[in-house]
Amino acid sequence: MAKRPDKPTPDAPARAPRKSGRPTSAKPPRPRAAKAKPAPKPTPPPPPPEAPAAAPADTGFAFLGADQRQMLEALSMNLAKAAMTAQTAIAEAALSQADRPAALSPDPFNVGPAMNSVMTSLASRPDKLFAAQADLFNRYMDLWATTTRRAAGEDEPAAAAPKGRGDKRFKDPAWSENPAFDIMRQSYLVTSDWMNGLVSSVEDVDPLTKRRAEFFTKLLTDAFSPSNFLASNPVALKALAETNGESLVKGMQNFAADMERGAGKLKISQADYGKFVVGENVATAPGQVVWRDELFELIQFDAATDKQRAIPLLIFPPWINKFYILDLQPENSMIRWLSAQGFTVFVCSWVNPDVDKAGFGFDEYLEKGIYRAVEKALEQSQAEHVNTVGYCIGGTLMGAALAHMAAKKDDRVSATTFFAAQHDFAEAGDLLLFTDEHWLGEIEQKMDEAGGILPGAAMAETFNALRANDLIWSFFVSNYLMGKSPPAFDLLFWNADQTRMPKKLHMDYLRSMYGQNRLSQGEFTIGGIKVDLSKVSIPLYFQASREDHIAPMNSVYRSARAFSNADVTLTLAGSGHIAGVVNPPSAKKYQHWINPALPATLGEWQAEAKEHPGSWWEHWADWLHGKSGDWIPARDPNKGPLKPIEPAPGSYVKVKS
Repeated sequence: MAKRPDKPTPDAPARAPRKSGRPTSAKPPRPRAAKAKPAPKPTPPPPPPEAPAAAPADTGFAFLGADQRQMLEALSMNLAKAAMTAQTAIAEAALSQADRPAALSPDPFNVGPAMNSVMTSLASRPDKLFAAQADLFNRYMDLWATTTRRAAGEDEPAAAAPKGRGDKRFKDPAWSENPAFDIMRQSYLVTSDWMNGLVSSVEDVDPLTKRRAEFFTKLLTDAFSPSNFLASNPVALKALAETNGESLVKGMQNFAADMERGAGKLKISQADYGKFVVGENVATAPGQVVWRDELFELIQFDAATDKQRAIPLLIFPPWINKFYILDLQPENSMIRWLSAQGFTVFVCSWVNPDVDKAGFGFDEYLEKGIYRAVEKALEQSQAEHVNTVGYCIGGTLMGAALAHMAAKKDDRVSATTFFAAQHDFAEAGDLLLFTDEHWLGEIEQKMDEAGGILPGAAMAETFNALRANDLIWSFFVSNYLMGKSPPAFDLLFWNADQTRMPKKLHMDYLRSMYGQNRLSQGEFTIGGIKVDLSKVSIPLYFQASREDHIAPMNSVYRSARAFSNADVTLTLAGSGHIAGVVNPPSAKKYQHWINPALPATLGEWQAEAKEHPGSWWEHWADWLHGKSGDWIPARDPNKGPLKPIEPAPGSYVKVKS
């Protein structure tokens, strides 16, 4: 216990001396105002010359300088502000969802039965489980040994941390230079690799069931990456320290804005959507809307040359997305490039359907879409034939339309190109996991609740899940943990500009194509006719992409072979579903492979294919020139039989979902 000072201090009045033998009272005796004289005020001793000014006694941080205390106070305030921002956003989201029905199912993708089958299989093989556990133990022993050697200075960080070196989540040097984060990173990679490998090793389970378990195990392990948490991400912690917590405040503001944008559901921003306006700085190729009806606008683009080929080119993009992926910027616009090669370019710009189109199916999109667009393009160009392009699901419809035309002896289409399009869905990739009847029942009920359409956000969530690290977690870390603003990226702006889909069309597509693969088997009926792809005999050009996760290259290859009586040319491009297609020659990026033969398997085709640097567009243009007739004077969209309605890109493409 501290002793009472014998002398008065500057902060306390003088005390009367105690009398010996008398008990000490709890309070000092009150001086008598009439007789007692005030004690002289003592002068405090000066502080030692070297002593710094003392911090306030109640802060507990007297050892910090003024600047450090100010930084600490700013950090504390910003952490509190970030917490309040997040709590407010979550509370508002909860209130906004309070009057909505609960989720249709706690397991909408039917993962539970798949995981149960995998775990049952593993449990029936105790020897395999024992070997797997021993393998995990050995991996950790290797990791601990490497970490010990590094701590002793025997290994350089680069030599001690080979795992995950190419993983974009851990590309910052802090993950390997800091021993604590290095061991955290490597432990995660060891465990996630082991867990995914264990599920993949199961042999006596239905292949599709196993793929579903593999896919969702990968989603789970990706979600638990240490990079996704503030406390275990050294890059986010560094930003937090350098900004005194302002990065986290900005991140929580981004989080709150995305919750508000999603009306109570987290809708992660992938781009700075305010930086782009359709028709102003994206989708700016000059042209005219020359036809409009309830299903599409037909756009004819201005000529860029004095002469054009006699046979025009009509492009059918997917109705899942908007056409301007082919016209983002002047330097990467396929539409501008094709015009510069001397082709008359038409594009079918699909309507963004609302509930009034809920009953539209493949028949309507064939008759009111493909056939009417062909008719109007021929009328406007005064040509007898047209060449067509089908991109993704637009290519699926175009392939069925060609088989329908073959059955009717309709020869208006001279040649067709398919970008990343599937017709044989036996190996259609991870999207097959979303098409079992359990999941289809869930999505059908969701469409019924929306009035018979699939909201655009629903498809976006599915596509994002296929590449969760790139399209979900990278933005989660950047936007929320780091507090960065989303990038001004035109492709991601387009990717978020989703469209709705009619219930009848979408459910028929999922069930008939993905679920039953009826088109490739000659069992699909469209326009009242059961169509057969082998009856198509016009020249076809197929483009596939090596890293495509939506239309995998093996699936596209099988689709090309399904047109067994056609003259088929196939080119394999580098990159994926978008960058593999939209790769102008001027970019000098990626590569492509060409093989004029079409053997039984993709592996055989690749073994004999020749690799070429850069874009495949020039190879395709050479093929297309050979199928497009003579040179004629360039066509002017303003002078055709169909009178211009409004300038490109039209109105339909501007409708938001």
